[in-house]
Amino acid sequence: QVQLQESGPGLLKPSQTLSLTCTVSGGSITSSYYFWSWIRQRPGKGLEWMGAIGYSGSTEYTPSSSTSISRDTSKNEFTLRLTSVTPEDTAVYYCARCDQAMALVCEYWGQGTLVIVSP
Repeated sequence: QVQLQESGPGLLKPSQTLSLTCTVSGGSITSSYYFWSWIRQRPGKGLEWMGAIGYSGSTEYTPSSSTSISRDTSKNEFTLRLTSVTPEDTAVYYCARCDQAMALVCEYWGQGTLVIVSP
């Protein structure tokens, strides 16, 4: 059973950089052919795909985003960085294992972590 767990700060001020880590157990982030994604849900909005890192280390992001994703294969974890956050980045952030890069239908999800951006 694959399990994902998000960790990171719950409160940031505008212009700061958000860094969230997803620790994976029960499966390797280098296993073919999965994509390890970050998805968020803003208050009152639907799910929003932000980016993904593939099993090979390749990355894809939503256009015009300030998002980057990296990984540490020795720790079996991957990290989201979002620069210059604004209150619009307040959301529940999820990491997930997906079969496609830009998918919202994913088999395994973390429980989600709430991030609030406030002055």
